[in-house]
Amino acid sequence: MEVIGGKWKVLILWALHEHPYRRFGELRRLLPGITEKVLASHLRELEADGVVHRVAYDEVPPRVEYSLTEDGVRLNEALQPLAAWGRERPTARRLEEKADQGLV
Repeated sequence: MEVIGGKWKVLILWALHEHPYRRFGELRRLLPGITEKVLASHLRELEADGVVHRVAYDEVPPRVEYSLTEDGVRLNEALQPLAAWGRERPTARRLEEKADQGLV
């Protein structure tokens, strides 16, 4: 849980799963609301935990790309049931509320 703790880490993992090999600015655009400071910090932590891979290219201007490692891909796969639960939950809650109101 320590690896995915916080508001943004799971969203960063999802973004890298959906859009592999992204630069910092591209990731920031994929995650509206995240600050540069938080994104940089979380990427460093995810890299240290072995779930994100960072490649710095020796070019001018400098280019850095982020992608998931094998562990990162496996972590995303492990999180899929949780995502499914989250998608189903609002529907289940609305049905419960309607039942409580006698509308179903």
